[in-house]
Amino acid sequence: MSPPSGAPRRPLLSHASRPLTVTIPATNELGEPVPTEIAGEFPLTLYVDRREIVTLMTLGAAPEALTIGWLRNQRLVASLDDIESVQVDWDVGAVAVTTRHGLVDAEARLGSRTVTTGCGQGTVFGGLMDEIDAIHLPADRRLSQETLYALMDAVRHYESIYKQAGAVHGCALAAPRDDGCEILMFVEDVGRHNAVDAIAGQMWLDSLDGSDKIFYTTGRLTSEMVIKTAQMGIPFLVSRSGLTQMGWEIARKIGLTMIGRAQGKHYLLFSGEERFTR
Repeated sequence: MSPPSGAPRRPLLSHASRPLTVTIPATNELGEPVPTEIAGEFPLTLYVDRREIVTLMTLGAAPEALTIGWLRNQRLVASLDDIESVQVDWDVGAVAVTTRHGLVDAEARLGSRTVTTGCGQGTVFGGLMDEIDAIHLPADRRLSQETLYALMDAVRHYESIYKQAGAVHGCALAAPRDDGCEILMFVEDVGRHNAVDAIAGQMWLDSLDGSDKIFYTTGRLTSEMVIKTAQMGIPFLVSRSGLTQMGWEIARKIGLTMIGRAQGKHYLLFSGEERFTR
Protein backbone atom coordinates (compact mmCIF):
# COMPACT_ATOMS: atom_id res chain seq x y z
CA MET A 1 0.00 0.00 0.00
CA SER A 2 1.36 3.45 -0.90
CA PRO A 3 1.81 5.98 1.91
CA PRO A 4 -0.54 8.99 2.08
CA SER A 5 0.35 11.88 -0.19
CA GLY A 6 3.23 13.86 1.32
CA ALA A 7 4.01 11.26 4.00
CA PRO A 8 7.50 9.72 4.03
CA ARG A 9 7.89 6.13 2.96
CA ARG A 10 8.42 3.95 5.99
CA PRO A 11 11.49 1.72 5.64
CA LEU A 12 11.31 -2.04 5.95
CA LEU A 13 12.20 -2.74 9.59
CA SER A 14 13.18 -5.78 11.58
CA HIS A 15 11.79 -5.95 15.12
CA ALA A 16 14.78 -7.16 17.07
CA SER A 17 14.66 -5.73 20.59
CA ARG A 18 16.50 -7.71 23.25
CA PRO A 19 15.66 -8.44 26.90
CA LEU A 20 16.72 -5.29 28.73
CA THR A 21 18.00 -6.92 31.91
CA VAL A 22 19.61 -10.18 32.97
CA THR A 23 19.84 -11.72 36.44
CA ILE A 24 23.27 -12.57 37.79
CA PRO A 25 24.47 -13.96 41.14
CA ALA A 26 25.90 -11.56 43.73
CA THR A 27 26.73 -11.68 47.42
CA ASN A 28 25.85 -9.01 49.95
CA GLU A 29 27.85 -7.70 52.93
CA LEU A 30 26.62 -10.61 55.08
CA GLY A 31 27.80 -13.23 52.61
CA GLU A 32 24.24 -13.98 51.53
CA PRO A 33 23.42 -14.77 47.89
CA VAL A 34 21.44 -11.98 46.22
CA PRO A 35 20.25 -12.59 42.63
CA THR A 36 20.59 -9.16 41.01
CA GLU A 37 19.16 -7.64 37.84
CA ILE A 38 21.65 -5.74 35.69
CA ALA A 39 21.28 -3.80 32.46
CA GLY A 40 22.23 -5.47 29.20
CA GLU A 41 24.96 -4.04 26.97
CA PHE A 42 25.62 -5.29 23.45
CA PRO A 43 27.78 -4.14 20.52
CA LEU A 44 25.80 -3.31 17.39
CA THR A 45 27.90 -2.64 14.29
CA LEU A 46 26.21 -0.39 11.76
CA TYR A 47 26.64 -1.14 8.05
CA VAL A 48 25.22 1.23 5.44
CA ASP A 49 25.04 -0.12 1.90
CA ARG A 50 27.55 -2.80 2.99
CA ARG A 51 29.99 -0.24 4.33
CA GLU A 52 30.96 -0.52 8.01
CA ILE A 53 30.36 2.82 9.73
CA VAL A 54 30.47 2.52 13.53
CA THR A 55 29.85 0.17 16.44
CA LEU A 56 27.33 1.32 19.03
CA MET A 57 27.16 -0.13 22.54
CA THR A 58 23.47 -0.40 23.37
CA LEU A 59 20.91 -1.83 25.74
CA GLY A 60 19.12 -3.22 22.69
CA ALA A 61 15.66 -1.84 23.47
CA ALA A 62 14.95 -0.18 20.12
CA PRO A 63 17.85 -0.93 17.75
CA GLU A 64 16.00 0.07 14.55
CA ALA A 65 14.93 3.47 15.92
CA LEU A 66 18.43 3.94 17.37
CA THR A 67 19.98 3.30 13.96
CA ILE A 68 17.64 5.68 12.14
CA GLY A 69 18.08 8.37 14.78
CA TRP A 70 21.86 8.01 14.74
CA LEU A 71 21.91 8.50 10.97
CA ARG A 72 19.55 11.45 11.32
CA ASN A 73 21.52 13.19 14.06
CA GLN A 74 24.83 12.62 12.24
CA ARG A 75 23.20 14.30 9.21
CA LEU A 76 24.13 11.30 7.07
CA VAL A 77 20.57 10.97 5.72
CA ALA A 78 18.34 13.91 4.92
CA SER A 79 14.95 12.26 5.41
CA LEU A 80 13.24 9.00 6.26
CA ASP A 81 12.53 8.57 2.52
CA ASP A 82 16.25 7.99 1.98
CA ILE A 83 16.21 4.78 4.02
CA GLU A 84 14.92 1.65 2.30
CA SER A 85 15.43 -0.90 5.08
CA VAL A 86 16.94 -1.41 8.54
CA GLN A 87 17.60 -5.02 9.49
CA VAL A 88 19.11 -6.03 12.85
CA ASP A 89 20.76 -9.43 13.37
CA TRP A 90 21.82 -10.00 16.98
CA ASP A 91 23.42 -13.33 16.10
CA VAL A 92 26.24 -11.38 14.46
CA GLY A 93 25.73 -8.11 16.37
CA ALA A 94 25.07 -6.05 13.26
CA VAL A 95 22.47 -3.82 11.65
CA ALA A 96 22.33 -3.52 7.86
CA VAL A 97 20.92 -0.32 6.42
CA THR A 98 20.05 -0.01 2.74
CA THR A 99 19.58 3.50 1.38
CA ARG A 100 17.96 4.71 -1.81
CA HIS A 101 20.55 7.35 -2.73
CA GLY A 102 23.57 6.72 -0.51
CA LEU A 103 24.73 8.80 2.45
CA VAL A 104 24.89 12.60 2.41
CA ASP A 105 28.48 13.85 1.95
CA ALA A 106 29.71 10.53 3.33
CA GLU A 107 33.41 10.98 2.71
CA ALA A 108 33.52 14.47 4.18
CA ARG A 109 31.41 13.65 7.22
CA LEU A 110 32.92 10.28 8.06
CA GLY A 111 36.43 11.63 7.68
CA SER A 112 36.05 13.88 10.72
CA ARG A 113 34.70 12.78 14.07
CA THR A 114 34.49 14.00 17.63
CA VAL A 115 34.34 11.52 20.51
CA THR A 116 31.81 12.93 22.95
CA THR A 117 31.79 12.86 26.75
CA GLY A 118 29.83 10.60 29.03
CA CYS A 119 28.83 7.01 29.63
CA GLY A 120 29.37 4.75 26.63
CA GLN A 121 31.14 7.49 24.70
CA GLY A 122 29.37 8.68 21.58
CA THR A 123 30.88 9.77 18.32
CA VAL A 124 29.69 12.76 16.30
CA PHE A 125 30.83 12.64 12.68
CA GLY A 126 31.47 15.80 10.71
CA GLY A 127 32.13 19.21 12.26
CA LEU A 128 30.29 19.43 15.57
CA MET A 129 29.30 23.05 14.95
CA ASP A 130 28.94 22.95 11.17
CA GLU A 131 25.18 23.48 10.95
CA ILE A 132 24.36 25.36 14.15
CA ASP A 133 23.66 28.60 12.30
CA ALA A 134 21.09 26.84 10.12
CA ILE A 135 18.97 25.74 13.11
CA HIS A 136 15.93 27.93 13.78
CA LEU A 137 13.77 27.01 16.76
CA PRO A 138 10.20 28.34 17.02
CA ALA A 139 10.11 31.61 18.94
CA ASP A 140 6.40 31.54 19.81
CA ARG A 141 6.36 28.41 21.99
CA ARG A 142 6.06 28.73 25.75
CA LEU A 143 6.82 26.45 28.68
CA SER A 144 5.14 27.14 32.01
CA GLN A 145 6.50 26.28 35.42
CA GLU A 146 3.31 24.26 36.01
CA THR A 147 4.04 22.11 32.94
CA LEU A 148 7.67 21.68 34.02
CA TYR A 149 6.56 20.40 37.44
CA ALA A 150 4.08 18.04 35.77
CA LEU A 151 6.86 16.65 33.55
CA MET A 152 9.18 16.07 36.48
CA ASP A 153 6.42 14.29 38.40
CA ALA A 154 5.49 12.11 35.41
CA VAL A 155 9.11 11.05 34.85
CA ARG A 156 9.53 10.28 38.55
CA HIS A 157 6.65 7.81 38.41
CA TYR A 158 7.71 6.21 35.16
CA GLU A 159 8.61 2.54 35.44
CA SER A 160 12.17 2.25 34.25
CA ILE A 161 15.11 -0.09 33.82
CA TYR A 162 17.06 2.31 36.05
CA LYS A 163 14.80 1.44 38.99
CA GLN A 164 15.34 -2.27 38.37
CA ALA A 165 19.01 -2.40 37.50
CA GLY A 166 20.58 1.07 37.41
CA ALA A 167 23.51 1.75 35.04
CA VAL A 168 21.44 3.40 32.30
CA HIS A 169 20.41 6.87 31.17
CA GLY A 170 16.86 7.75 30.23
CA CYS A 171 15.38 10.26 27.79
CA ALA A 172 11.76 11.26 27.34
CA LEU A 173 9.80 13.14 24.70
CA ALA A 174 6.89 14.99 26.27
CA ALA A 175 4.06 17.27 25.20
CA PRO A 176 2.27 19.93 27.27
CA ARG A 177 -1.41 19.22 27.96
CA ASP A 178 -4.18 21.30 29.51
CA ASP A 179 -4.08 19.06 32.56
CA GLY A 180 -0.29 18.79 32.80
CA CYS A 181 2.23 16.99 30.64
CA GLU A 182 2.14 13.71 28.67
CA ILE A 183 5.18 11.52 28.09
CA LEU A 184 5.03 10.37 24.46
CA MET A 185 8.20 8.25 24.51
CA PHE A 186 10.61 7.08 27.16
CA VAL A 187 13.83 5.36 26.10
CA GLU A 188 16.72 4.11 28.20
CA ASP A 189 20.17 3.00 27.10
CA VAL A 190 23.69 2.61 28.39
CA GLY A 191 24.55 6.05 27.00
CA ARG A 192 22.36 9.13 26.88
CA HIS A 193 23.40 9.73 23.26
CA ASN A 194 21.84 6.38 22.29
CA ALA A 195 18.59 7.25 24.06
CA VAL A 196 18.28 10.60 22.28
CA ASP A 197 19.10 8.99 18.92
CA ALA A 198 16.41 6.34 19.45
CA ILE A 199 13.83 9.04 20.13
CA ALA A 200 14.97 10.99 17.08
CA GLY A 201 14.53 7.88 14.93
CA GLN A 202 11.09 7.10 16.34
CA MET A 203 10.00 10.70 15.76
CA TRP A 204 10.83 10.27 12.08
CA LEU A 205 9.02 6.93 11.93
CA ASP A 206 5.92 8.45 13.57
CA SER A 207 6.13 11.77 11.63
CA LEU A 208 6.20 13.73 14.89
CA ASP A 209 6.90 17.48 14.84
CA GLY A 210 9.21 18.65 17.62
CA SER A 211 8.27 22.32 17.74
CA ASP A 212 5.77 21.92 20.59
CA LYS A 213 7.60 19.18 22.49
CA ILE A 214 9.87 19.00 25.56
CA PHE A 215 12.95 16.79 25.70
CA TYR A 216 13.98 15.37 29.07
CA THR A 217 17.21 13.58 29.90
CA THR A 218 18.73 12.16 33.05
CA GLY A 219 22.21 12.97 31.74
CA ARG A 220 24.33 16.09 31.59
CA LEU A 221 23.44 18.90 29.21
CA THR A 222 26.47 18.69 26.95
CA SER A 223 27.01 20.24 23.53
CA GLU A 224 25.96 16.94 21.94
CA MET A 225 22.61 16.88 23.79
CA VAL A 226 21.91 20.50 22.94
CA ILE A 227 22.72 20.06 19.25
CA LYS A 228 20.68 16.86 18.88
CA THR A 229 17.67 18.38 20.65
CA ALA A 230 17.83 21.41 18.37
CA GLN A 231 18.21 19.24 15.26
CA MET A 232 14.91 17.58 16.19
CA GLY A 233 13.31 21.03 16.26
CA ILE A 234 12.56 20.82 19.99
CA PRO A 235 12.78 24.21 21.80
CA PHE A 236 12.84 22.91 25.41
CA LEU A 237 15.53 20.75 27.03
CA VAL A 238 15.26 19.62 30.68
CA SER A 239 17.62 17.53 32.81
CA ARG A 240 17.89 16.46 36.42
CA SER A 241 21.65 16.86 36.02
CA GLY A 242 23.96 19.80 35.32
CA LEU A 243 25.51 21.26 32.17
CA THR A 244 28.78 21.97 30.46
CA GLN A 245 30.12 25.32 29.30
CA MET A 246 29.86 24.44 25.59
CA GLY A 247 26.33 23.11 26.08
CA TRP A 248 25.34 26.42 27.69
CA GLU A 249 27.02 28.54 25.03
CA ILE A 250 25.35 26.67 22.16
CA ALA A 251 21.94 26.76 23.85
CA ARG A 252 22.16 30.53 24.20
CA LYS A 253 23.38 30.93 20.64
CA ILE A 254 20.44 29.05 19.11
CA GLY A 255 17.79 30.21 21.58
CA LEU A 256 17.11 26.84 23.23
CA THR A 257 15.30 26.98 26.57
CA MET A 258 17.49 24.83 28.82
CA ILE A 259 16.66 23.83 32.40
CA GLY A 260 18.96 21.75 34.59
CA ARG A 261 19.16 20.29 38.10
CA ALA A 262 15.41 19.77 37.90
CA GLN A 263 14.10 17.61 40.72
CA GLY A 264 10.96 17.98 42.79
CA LYS A 265 10.13 21.69 42.89
CA HIS A 266 13.69 22.82 42.25
CA TYR A 267 15.32 23.76 38.95
CA LEU A 268 17.79 26.17 37.37
CA LEU A 269 16.86 28.02 34.18
CA PHE A 270 20.05 28.49 32.14
CA SER A 271 18.91 29.87 28.78
CA GLY A 272 15.86 30.77 26.70
CA GLU A 273 14.25 32.73 29.55
CA GLU A 274 11.91 34.48 27.13
CA ARG A 275 9.99 31.25 26.52
CA PHE A 276 9.52 30.35 30.19
CA THR A 277 6.64 31.63 32.36
CA ARG A 278 6.31 31.30 36.12
